[in-house]
Amino acid sequence: QRTPGRRRLKEDQEAAAVFREVVSFTPDPLPVRYYDKDTTEPISFYFSSLEELLAWTPHMEDGFNVALEPLGCRQPPLSSRRPRTLLCHDMMGGYLDDRFIQGSAVQNPYSFYHWQYIDIFVYFSHHTVTIPPVGWTNAAHRHGVCVLGTFITEWNEGARLCEAFLAGEERSYQAVADRLVQIAQFFHFDGWLINIENSLSLAAVRNTPLFLRYLTTQLHRQVPGGLVLWYDSVLQNGSLKWQDELNEHNRVFFDSCDGFFTNYKLREEHLEGMLGQAGERLADVYVGVDVFARGNVVGGRFDTDKSLELIRKHGFSAALFAPGWVYECLEKVDFFQNQDKFWSLLQRFLPTHSICSLPFVTSFCLGMGTRRVCYGQEQAVGPWYHPSAQETQPLFGEHKLPGDGGGWVKMHCCLEDAWHGGSSLLLQGVIPPEVGNVAVRLFSLQVPVPPRIFLSLVYKLEGPSDVGVALELTTGDAGGCHIGSISVLNETGSRQSLQPLQVPPTKLARWAGHCGQPLSGGWIQRCYEVSLRGCLLQDLFVNFSRPPGSRKEESFACRLGEIQVVDADSLLAPLHQVQDVTVSQVRWQQPAPVLEGVLEGQPVRLRLSCLLHWSYLLLQVRCFRVHCWEGTRSDSPSREPPGPEKPTFLGLAFANQYRVVDLVVEAAGPGQDGRVEFLVEPVPREGFLVPQAEWGRAALLYSSPR
Repeated sequence: QRTPGRRRLKEDQEAAAVFREVVSFTPDPLPVRYYDKDTTEPISFYFSSLEELLAWTPHMEDGFNVALEPLGCRQPPLSSRRPRTLLCHDMMGGYLDDRFIQGSAVQNPYSFYHWQYIDIFVYFSHHTVTIPPVGWTNAAHRHGVCVLGTFITEWNEGARLCEAFLAGEERSYQAVADRLVQIAQFFHFDGWLINIENSLSLAAVRNTPLFLRYLTTQLHRQVPGGLVLWYDSVLQNGSLKWQDELNEHNRVFFDSCDGFFTNYKLREEHLEGMLGQAGERLADVYVGVDVFARGNVVGGRFDTDKSLELIRKHGFSAALFAPGWVYECLEKVDFFQNQDKFWSLLQRFLPTHSICSLPFVTSFCLGMGTRRVCYGQEQAVGPWYHPSAQETQPLFGEHKLPGDGGGWVKMHCCLEDAWHGGSSLLLQGVIPPEVGNVAVRLFSLQVPVPPRIFLSLVYKLEGPSDVGVALELTTGDAGGCHIGSISVLNETGSRQSLQPLQVPPTKLARWAGHCGQPLSGGWIQRCYEVSLRGCLLQDLFVNFSRPPGSRKEESFACRLGEIQVVDADSLLAPLHQVQDVTVSQVRWQQPAPVLEGVLEGQPVRLRLSCLLHWSYLLLQVRCFRVHCWEGTRSDSPSREPPGPEKPTFLGLAFANQYRVVDLVVEAAGPGQDGRVEFLVEPVPREGFLVPQAEWGRAALLYSSPR
């Protein structure tokens, strides 16, 4: 005898695993740390006490918060001695809409997208152990930016906590350090900012450098490229006294870890005094800049460039605290304009970084939008915010031709239209009469290129325009660079003749199937095959050229929807299938009639929430798209998939699991099974569509209690 809603039966049927469920409105309890208590949405979490930290062990639900994206390779690496830029994200206590791991429907969320200018991202809150929400880690890692959590103690309670683990034997502070290392390693972020803002007893402060040194050593062993930074607050005698500099009173902590984050009351005499203290480790001193400009400080707000100018003059790294000021304190409707203004003012003090690995694929999506689009096809309408879904962002700014000719190109992110995701890149500009074209650098690269690469550009010109649009690349010599043929795939016309591949691999046929053809929504795709030998791919440009015969000034507005640079050989690797899809943690609710429009005589509807889990090698995917078919049927199996012609898109997963939340389904009638089938679509890192034969499938059959 089965208890309703408590046991699932798995069967082999129609290529999908089938799970059976008797509807019950008394759900199994879910661990509240991992799920929002109102919606059961997976959420990121923190620890509020030493006891919670030490008691943590990995749990299945922790998998939601593990970053899918490994830390991307970039040049110059963090280990170089070039002054660095740290962004400390402190916004209204943290864990706001960004805590929803699978995204949320918030309007006008905060988004950061100037990643090429920064080296380190710190997620800051006033909870004892701040684990960065996984969306931030995925977005930062995609851009090669390392991510730190925060360990903070404050006030009298903080002093008691420090006394508990620092004032005793070494095993006490080593246990805390070991757990911090384990958490960073498990969740795939890169280290910790240690922020002790309370006085320490002599016993505790004597052990603090030993704690820092042990934590740093263990983190370096377990997390490649890991970092431990110390915030300027406590002196070596244990008193709480911010110094606004590295000096003989706090140097012992700097000597015990990877870097020192100074307090914010910057003065040039502080910088001059630190030159001797830092020695060869100038880049390991992160001079704090409060963007809110609280107190008697240099710069801040739209004058933050004054602070950076001083810091860079003396060769130090910079720590920008709370640059979300542009979102918190200014009009939300002008957020993108203000964000671009803020970072453009700092640009001359922020050297850019170069991407150095393939495949390189971006749809310019900000991880937010007013609708969701999948390769030109609208999937859902309504606001959404999902930081993990942010794609690699370009070098924003305004670019002018030298001289007085007036040629220029401006770049903006744009939520009004998208080819894939929620946004596109809008480029507006002017080609003056005396020049044939203008080009703008989108990305800085340092990629040793394989013998053959494929490039694709999806774009759309706004309004009537004959301006030509093309990708351009620059190469450096990696030992005798030779550029062979550059062929345009599947495209006829006056520009270049058709030169298809002799035997296109299956993946490439799908990848380049629409090259040179108008696509839905007015988009156009161009594809190129490039043969290279001994070359270093350095820059990616988009070039705008005047129409043949034109002699006048040409203005243009062009949206870029996607760019792909792919190693041809990677397209020869076989596709893998999503396997072992399971359905568990089912919760049923009856929708409120007023909300769901249930009227007399209409089918009864239910709300279904459940956990999907599957097997797939995560290193091969950018993410998963989760869909469903829904329909009722009798006990006889149907051969055709139920539901509409196309499955309903549910959401994106950046792990091997996904929580379906409040899916409205039709209640099963007497003697019938309701059926909903879930489909898990892998999205390869090369960015092409995978046929449904490779998707994972699982069906849930449900019946009413007898």
